[in-house]
Amino acid sequence: MGKTTLAHAIARSLGLSFQRIQFTSDLLPADILGTSIFDRETSSFRFHAGPIFAQVILADEVNRATPKAQSALLEAMEERQVTIDGNTRALPDPFFVIATQNPSTQVGTFSLPESQLDRFLMRIHLGFPDPRAERALLEGDDRREMLARLSPLMNLEQLSRLQRAARAVLVSDPLLDYVQAVLGHTRNHPDLTHGLSPRCGVFLLHAARAWAFLNGRGYVVPDDVQEILTSVVGHRLQPTTNSHVGDIDQLVLKILAALPIP
Repeated sequence: MGKTTLAHAIARSLGLSFQRIQFTSDLLPADILGTSIFDRETSSFRFHAGPIFAQVILADEVNRATPKAQSALLEAMEERQVTIDGNTRALPDPFFVIATQNPSTQVGTFSLPESQLDRFLMRIHLGFPDPRAERALLEGDDRREMLARLSPLMNLEQLSRLQRAARAVLVSDPLLDYVQAVLGHTRNHPDLTHGLSPRCGVFLLHAARAWAFLNGRGYVVPDDVQEILTSVVGHRLQPTTNSHVGDIDQLVLKILAALPIP
């Protein structure tokens, strides 16, 4: 599907460091974060950083690892830091995690806890390429060779400037009311086990601001929220066992239809 290629292309295009972590059932937190090893020459422990100390992380097949290994990402994704042997170490800035997962019906998978799912901004589906893109894939060069030739399109200062510009996009009070209405509606919905968290509301506004910025506007409109809503909230919602919801994305669209647009 090209998930690894996409993650690597994002890192190279933005001029960022990249690490891929293959999650397996025997993976330990130290394999992700790093560990301290005794140095005989200095008679002291020296910290060897793990792959988490990169700007773009690909957590490949993240739900194949045990909950203990998965938990190593919680502090990193929320606080942009890790605590090892009682010492807190800051992660690179910017820090971005991309994760792939196998279907939960496959053997050897572990469900991601809600606390971890809530830390991912979006869930997107790549699917199959359209015929034209697939033809270009079949006729073109090896994608690994193309990645090696890919040049950064910006530097860290330019990326930081774009991030600051997106955060400066205005959100009006009526739009905040709209976002709160979406959050509140999920918390009282009979077909959902739980509603959306305040963290989701913050992420929803971040994504809406970025979408408005990409569309050349300095303010957020309801269409921005609607465009990115299913991608932001879909992985955070779980239907109840007795509900008749077949597709969470369709339920999200029904929730939107039930709310007045400011």
